[in-house]
Formats: sequence, C-alpha cells, structure tokens
Amino acid sequence: MSKTKYKLELLTPAQRELEEIALVHRELVGVESARKITDRIYGALDHLRSHPNMGVVCIDKMLRSEGYRMLICDHYLCIYRLLGETIFVYHIVDSRANYTRLLADLSRGDPQPTADIQN
Repeated sequence: MSKTKYKLELLTPAQRELEEIALVHRELVGVESARKITDRIYGALDHLRSHPNMGVVCIDKMLRSEGYRMLICDHYLCIYRLLGETIFVYHIVDSRANYTRLLADLSRGDPQPTADIQN
C-alpha cells in the first residue's frame, strides 16, 4: 500500500522563525547546535508529508475550528494546517515563550507561501 505524500510549504513567518532559531542556537551553543535543531525540525516536518494529522489539535477554539494543528519538536511548536493536498506551516515557535501572542495573525488571513520543502 503506497502512502500519499502531501506537498509541504513553509510560509514566510515560519521561515523567518526557523532562521531566528538557528541564529540563536549558533550564537549560544555553536554552529553544530544550529544545524542539529534545524535538521530535527525539517525532519519532523517531513514526516507530516506522509502523516499530516500527526500533530495535536490546537487548544485555541478559533484555531481548532479552522483546522490548525501543532507538531511538537523539542521545545518548538510547528503550527500548520492541511488544505487540500498541501500542508502549510504558518509558524515555528518556542513553546516556552508566550507564543499565543505571536499567532494572532492566523485569525487575520493566511500569509503567502515562500519556501516549498517538498522532496
């Protein structure tokens, strides 16, 4: 039985947040740490291509009603939703921060895609 491979798109805010995560790791711990965390996040996101519902549903009622899910990767949450055959990643946030404030743009419409990480 073949598994469907969904397209995965990293939207502009998520791409910027991932770059910031890498920069912080590089400054605090070093280049290897930055590489490891970005590889782990990209690897976790790649698993979504075969299992788009593996993330947990969002606690927020509005986000949950619109189909947003959270993929947990170390201390980071990847906020995404499946629309048709494409998984859109909206944000990648540190779960230890007040990330709900950062997600306010989700209720104002969808950001435009910038990075396609489909293999």
